[in-house]
Amino acid sequence: MSAVYRELTVARIRTPDDADYVEVLFLESARIYELRSDRPDFAELIELLRRAELDGRPIKVGFGSLDSDVIEDVQIR
Repeated sequence: MSAVYRELTVARIRTPDDADYVEVLFLESARIYELRSDRPDFAELIELLRRAELDGRPIKVGFGSLDSDVIEDVQIR
């Protein structure tokens, strides 16, 4: 299955207490998305998200499906 990509702007990244994920909020959506910390590429993806949050520019975010709230990939243009 291939990922579904959306162009989104990171509004905020937060880490809930005792969670195995970080929550990512985007300006274009009222939903809360998750990036799971058990992913082998977690450090790389969270770094891209943090950089995008500081830059304030849209990035491409990949999800497993249109209705998924789990981040599978991050690409900076």
